[in-house]
Amino acid sequence: QVQLVESGGGLAEPGGSLILSCAASGFPFGAFVANWFRQAPGKEREFVARIAPSGGSEKYADSVKGRFTISRDNRRQTAFLQMIDLKFEDTAVYYCNVYNYWGQGTQVTVSS
Repeated sequence: QVQLVESGGGLAEPGGSLILSCAASGFPFGAFVANWFRQAPGKEREFVARIAPSGGSEKYADSVKGRFTISRDNRRQTAFLQMIDLKFEDTAVYYCNVYNYWGQGTQVTVSS
């Protein structure tokens, strides 16, 4: 059974940090690009970051460049999104996407 399960979301203050995880199972995670997307209330889902199957070749949305870092551990079939210097506008549901598979999302709320 294919699964992508995000975790690590929560409440953070502006300037704070969170680390999101995406645990994959049921398919060869290491063969595919891993992506993070997010969707804020009332907005369309938008790309955040991606990483090549073997790691490296990271790409980021301009809005998160320099603050977010995507990584992966193929032995653990897990992707990560480290987020620092969080801003109010980072508030969204964050989704992991690998191939045609999507997780259920994890809520990140940045509030003082």
